Amino acid sequence: MRRLVNGSLMLALLAAVVGSFAYLSLDLHALFGNGGLGQMAGYAARFLSPDVSPEHLRAVGKGALETLAMSGLGTLLAVVLGLLLALPAAGRFGALLQAVARLLLNALRAIPELVWAALTVLAAGLGPNAGTLALALHTSGVLGRLFAEALENAPPEPAAAIRLQGGSQIAAFCFGTLPNLWPQLLAYSLYRWENNIRMASVLGFVGAGGLGQMLYTTLSLFQEAQASTVIIAMLVLVLLVDALSDVLRQRFVRA
Repeated sequence: MRRLVNGSLMLALLAAVVGSFAYLSLDLHALFGNGGLGQMAGYAARFLSPDVSPEHLRAVGKGALETLAMSGLGTLLAVVLGLLLALPAAGRFGALLQAVARLLLNALRAIPELVWAALTVLAAGLGPNAGTLALALHTSGVLGRLFAEALENAPPEPAAAIRLQGGSQIAAFCFGTLPNLWPQLLAYSLYRWENNIRMASVLGFVGAGGLGQMLYTTLSLFQEAQASTVIIAMLVLVLLVDALSDVLRQRFVRA
């Protein structure tokens, strides 16, 4: 019985693969025949000789700094906005504001960064401003939800003790709740910064500036050597940000 089921499953998978080729009308002969493989190999080989001319390296360096600034500022704005929305989303100001804040957070994070970038490019024009706004809007929804869950799970005793001593609600939050949540909030923020540095490198494909826009331009002009340099710069930037984030996490979170 088991062999029959396994055999039927394999036949179904094979039929799905064959059906997919037929439905998509893939022409394998055009892809692999008539020198197609040689052309693909030649195209890939041209990426192995990156452009290291001083002029291009300066342009790549400027794009890398732009990408880094987009991710950093976008994450910082998202932390502030996410924390402001997390307070009502955690039920600190009543059920009505909680429902409204959660709905807003869901809407912000439901729209991907690329869609936000396409919208903000229309509003703010081409360049890093659009990319920063796109990262800030989407990340606000993500961090706001995470911050709200952290606030809901925070122990209420320290804040309650400050309130019993006559402290205000703001003082109870700043000195009773926030110190216990600080490592967790910082860990969430650093993790999203790591994600945003990668996404900032992609937003340029819709005109949001940074290395992504340089990569899109060079690929559109079939400048493989210049595109290879941009890709290497992306990899180096991501590795550096990951290392810095790990150092900060070791210093402020795990300690």
